[in-house]
Amino acid sequence: MSAAFHGVFPYLVSPTDADGRIRTEVLGRLCDELIGAGVHGLTPLGSTGEIAYLGREQRRTVVQATIEAAQGRVPVVAGVASTSTVDAVAQAKSYQKLGADGILAILEAYFPLKDAQVESYFRAIADAVDIPVVIYTNPQFQGSDLTLDVVARLAEHPRIRYIKDASTNTGRLLSIINRCGSELQVFAASAHIPAAVMLIGGVGWMAGPACVAPKQSVELYDLCKAQRWNEAMALQRRMWRLNEAFARYNLAACIKTGLSIQGYEVGDPLAPQAALTADERRVIEAVLRELG
Repeated sequence: MSAAFHGVFPYLVSPTDADGRIRTEVLGRLCDELIGAGVHGLTPLGSTGEIAYLGREQRRTVVQATIEAAQGRVPVVAGVASTSTVDAVAQAKSYQKLGADGILAILEAYFPLKDAQVESYFRAIADAVDIPVVIYTNPQFQGSDLTLDVVARLAEHPRIRYIKDASTNTGRLLSIINRCGSELQVFAASAHIPAAVMLIGGVGWMAGPACVAPKQSVELYDLCKAQRWNEAMALQRRMWRLNEAFARYNLAACIKTGLSIQGYEVGDPLAPQAALTADERRVIEAVLRELG
């Protein structure tokens, strides 16, 4: 699937049973219904997918189940995360072999890394595959960040065509857009206001909240594409309550709770994360009710 990535890519949860086995049938149903709601792609193994808490086989099962459910209807961009370059490259190769349409490359740093090492990690992943790579930056979770210079150098790689930035710094996104132009397309995260990112030249967003509000997310994207900014901002203001709620608690726990309210048996977040309390669950229920 060589068409450019754009639009709404929900960060999928990884549904599990009490023994930690991936509930592939629940994941398949979720993917099918998200596609039915009009999303433009699927991203298994993002932060919402609890990638940091899953073993190698669990991760592989999640990617395979997503690809099988998508059936080529939308692109699947699979998350790769590791502290080790060799391990990350092996993951990326195996997901391409399974049929992934793109790789979301995430760096997990245990010891501090200099710019050259950060750059070499992402470059090695892009060198190892023949599909587009989305570089992911989240200074809150990662022990290191991508500087603007590193981002600009990586943008010269023929397969590094997108960045998903979760820095909360929208000015940084504009700097990336100004610096890299059409070489690097920008996706917003749930930490950003998607309508604002679309206004400055973003191509969409990859975010957990789109799992529980796919129709509204797609509607927001369509309004932005049509440059109906007043309507887009009215919808964005309504949807922002969802982002605010998710920012208050553990993200995976929130999205899993939202999906469980909507009838998906996705299970609790993986230990040692905690499930939401009854009071916290009521907050999510109220926000989803208001959103319709």
